Amino acid sequence: MSSSLSAAELDALVAEAVVDCYDEHEQFSGLFIMIQDNLAAPFETEVLGVPVVLRKVDLRSSGIVAICHRGRLRQAIGILDLPLPDPAPDGAQWIEAYRRWAGAR
Repeated sequence: MSSSLSAAELDALVAEAVVDCYDEHEQFSGLFIMIQDNLAAPFETEVLGVPVVLRKVDLRSSGIVAICHRGRLRQAIGILDLPLPDPAPDGAQWIEAYRRWAGAR
């Protein structure tokens, strides 16, 4: 997904998410909370050509993951690797803000 937001707009989102954070771990948690609170879930998308439903996001040692379901199967996929549908769901700008923050690390 290529962001329709400018670098300055993404930086403003990052700044909003990390305003009271003291270190990188707290910043990571702040961005997770913004994604969790603002991403409109559930929504449908495709992973490797297979339709799935993103039910929620979760915080794992590997990073922020999307918990995707297909029938009774469930898979955690790194949120930065998740293809978003077009149009993107509400709150997807927080994923892009997280991508910008992660790229600066």
